[in-house]
Amino acid sequence: MSTRTRRTRPAPHAAALAAARPRLAAAVLATVLTGALAACSGANADAGAAADATAATGDLPTEIPAGTSLVIGDPVTQKAVEIAGGDLDADLGFEIEWANVSGGPATTEAFRAGSLDIGSVADIPPIHATWTGLDVRIVAASYREDWEDFPIYEFGVAPGVEGVDSLEDFAGHRIAYSPGQAQGVIVLRALQEAGLDLDDVELVELPSTGDVYPTALAAGEVDIAPIGGVQIARYVDQYGKDGAHTVTHGLRDDPGVLYVPTSTLDDPAKAAALRAYVRLWAQAKLWVEDHPDEWVQGYYVEDQGLSEEDGRYLVEHAGTPDIPADWTDAIARHQETIDLLAEATGNDPLDAPDLWDQRFAPVIAEAVEEYRAGAGS
Repeated sequence: MSTRTRRTRPAPHAAALAAARPRLAAAVLATVLTGALAACSGANADAGAAADATAATGDLPTEIPAGTSLVIGDPVTQKAVEIAGGDLDADLGFEIEWANVSGGPATTEAFRAGSLDIGSVADIPPIHATWTGLDVRIVAASYREDWEDFPIYEFGVAPGVEGVDSLEDFAGHRIAYSPGQAQGVIVLRALQEAGLDLDDVELVELPSTGDVYPTALAAGEVDIAPIGGVQIARYVDQYGKDGAHTVTHGLRDDPGVLYVPTSTLDDPAKAAALRAYVRLWAQAKLWVEDHPDEWVQGYYVEDQGLSEEDGRYLVEHAGTPDIPADWTDAIARHQETIDLLAEATGNDPLDAPDLWDQRFAPVIAEAVEEYRAGAGS
């Protein structure tokens, strides 16, 4: 496998604005219109016709012709493969062009432009991509076995905001919200769990990138915001003396998926290459779990520029990867997410099974078994 890296500019984020149910529906409608216009322009004008093609039907191709390549936006797997070296069989028989693109908005934009074959996101972007007229499929999924003990997000509470110790206490407060991303959905799930309606809170639309949410909390722009990773510890350390704290939600927030435009699946050469890639993706996740020291140093310290202490924190709070061999439960949970988002935004509900190409599940299960057998030998 030969590889090269291309840097792709992330999509710009909209300015912050207050939002409630009508505003959310309007925002999604605007996205739909923008997506429809984009889909009708340039060389990618026929992308929407993929719904009538042969994606997700028949057996997956296995033969990868010479000259096949995939453009992949999966930076974490890229680094895992590089750091693992000979521990992983990365000779897949095709060229990988690694694209420095991540996050739902940027990935979907790259799909629409025809510049990306595969993206790594949470389970929300495929839903919103479909609502904007882009035909996509999920081809791999991972979770956390111990998701209750190791959630991805906690809700940061701003300094000076008193009486917020549970989800029910969110009523009447300003909450940072990013529609179309995992941080936005955990807000909706929390409100649902607490028996609150969108009218019971003020949703403030903010991009969930970098340290935007902790900064907004510290500045008093919002009262509550979902924060994740090392930001949880940093936020409490920095602002705890002023009364800042976090609230745990007890809800599943652990999905991670690979999704593709159906044009990738409709090309037999690319589909065969994708079949090989999801095997490597699964084994790379297991390798990371088995090599925490190498991952801390090679990824968090050398690649991400974090301190070793921060890297250790992230590894210790990553939980145990769950790469299911059967997607039945995953699809059922995805349907619940779709229904929740549809109600909040005014979009028509989708049928979750239509978004999943289940031909890849046994391929991934086999790769997991092979890795574990080799690791135990």
